[in-house]
Amino acid sequence: EVQLVESGGGLVQPGGSLRLSCVTSGFAFSSYSMSWLRQAPGKGLEWVSTISVSGYHTYYADSVKGRFTISRDNAKNTTYLQMNDLKTEDTAAYHCAIQKGGTWSYGADYDYWGQGTQVTVSS
Repeated sequence: EVQLVESGGGLVQPGGSLRLSCVTSGFAFSSYSMSWLRQAPGKGLEWVSTISVSGYHTYYADSVKGRFTISRDNAKNTTYLQMNDLKTEDTAAYHCAIQKGGTWSYGADYDYWGQGTQVTVSS
């Protein structure tokens, strides 16, 4: 059974930082690109970032580029999202996700994602 479990969310002031983690099981983690998605209240899922199998290639939405950093630890089957200089518009539930087959294609459907961790940015 594929499982993705996010943690690390919370309430933070604008300009603050958080580090999200996603622990996975049930699939060959080291063979899958890993992505982070977010969903703000009343809005649809938004792609945030993706990291390649090796970790060498990383991709970011323009809205988070320069502020967020995605990483992975294949020995721990875990991916991370370091979020700095947080803004109120970053408030959302954050989910890690994978696409079937392990590769990543922008705009393609995601086949598995976790329950999410809530990030609230507010003063």
